[in-house]
Amino acid sequence: MEIIPGRGVELVMIGDHRTGVEERVGPPSLGPAADRPAVYATTPTLVITYAPDDTVELVEIGYSGQGGEAEASYDGIQLTHRLIDDVVAELHAKGYTSKPFDIGYDFHAGFSVWSMRVLEAREVDRTAEEDDPRCVVEGVSVAPYGYFGDE
Repeated sequence: MEIIPGRGVELVMIGDHRTGVEERVGPPSLGPAADRPAVYATTPTLVITYAPDDTVELVEIGYSGQGGEAEASYDGIQLTHRLIDDVVAELHAKGYTSKPFDIGYDFHAGFSVWSMRVLEAREVDRTAEEDDPRCVVEGVSVAPYGYFGDE
């Protein structure tokens, strides 16, 4: 699933109304509630945060573990279900700039890659030792860069 930095993905864009999202992707499998976003049973999973007026303010894409189009990608780079250092290095090599934060990197183009450390490095790198500390990208968040708190 290709991200569109600062805007979302083809199915769901920042500013879309919830009714339109649900017409395209169906009802959420979980949420939304006042304290949590809506989770949609797509491949990969979409997690949408709605503003109080029921418009999309944040689009998140989870990893699927299936590879290919079942993962989030951008500009020819698979983002999810890969080592975060490799993803960041490839994006930087293409000229995309970022700022690290506690669980990942905010890219100035309008997205973040992050890891909650649920996956282990050996799940994506067969040569990794059991105690390998490298992080795996488990999700991508897409919104205008200012949403991530730096503008």
